[in-house]
Amino acid sequence: MLDKGGRHFSEGSFNDFINSLPDILSAADFKSVVKAIAMAHKKDRPVVLGMGAHPIKVGLSPIIINLMEQGIISAIAMNGACIVHDYELALIGQTSEDVDIELCKGTFGMAEETGKGINQAMNKGVNKGYGIGKAMGDCILNGTFTYKELSILASAKKLNIPATVHVAIGTDIIHMHPEADGKSIGEGSMRDFKLFSSVISDLQGGVYINLGSAVILPEVFLKAIAVTRNLKHKVKNFTSVNMDFIQHYRSRENVLRRPVISGGNSYALTGHHEIMFPMLAAAIMNEVKTT
Repeated sequence: MLDKGGRHFSEGSFNDFINSLPDILSAADFKSVVKAIAMAHKKDRPVVLGMGAHPIKVGLSPIIINLMEQGIISAIAMNGACIVHDYELALIGQTSEDVDIELCKGTFGMAEETGKGINQAMNKGVNKGYGIGKAMGDCILNGTFTYKELSILASAKKLNIPATVHVAIGTDIIHMHPEADGKSIGEGSMRDFKLFSSVISDLQGGVYINLGSAVILPEVFLKAIAVTRNLKHKVKNFTSVNMDFIQHYRSRENVLRRPVISGGNSYALTGHHEIMFPMLAAAIMNEVKTT
């Protein structure tokens, strides 16, 4: 096989594959993102992953956890749906249901183990003074969960990495259960917004990745930028990245354009999470080892 310079390289070499990508358009953007993350890691700057639930549903949790363990990802932010799938993976090793069939039957989202377990864990943790992320991480890490090694939140708790959950009431199946407590949900999510804002206040020179959240995380990220700049933190000259199947309005505006107007770079990486993110993770680890 030949690289872009006409040189031979051995089959199966991921490093040579990445280097063979042409320095143009999305390929150039991909390599720029890899270098930005590796540089942030080298300079001990934050790499923050904001995410929707789909990356968990398609099996990316072990890859995300590995990046946390390797010190690449320094903070995690999630929407409310993430805790459902993270909890179910830890509990039974699988997650998700057929929405069409279960909705027609009137049983969508009604699994008692999920609704009761998550709400009770959240209520208990918030009563201890935790945010939702820490409450769920503590529950899974210290509870009887057969597959807790698959939990991003438990891993964050174990590694002492900030993990925040940002909830819109009524968007998640657990809000339909009798154990759901609006006071706990609101208080826990508010605590996590403050924690997330403290993380973002130190983002200069770092990287923010929005992975598969089209609405909630782009809005939360923009508000965290706003409040930290209002408090006179120098939140600029960072790299923002949006990874999704489609480049939606809010992620384009609130992740890629508005936050870096005063300084920084932004990149849109479009494609399926189950292909793009593992490739990104492998390229990052390769770049870290070679720099």
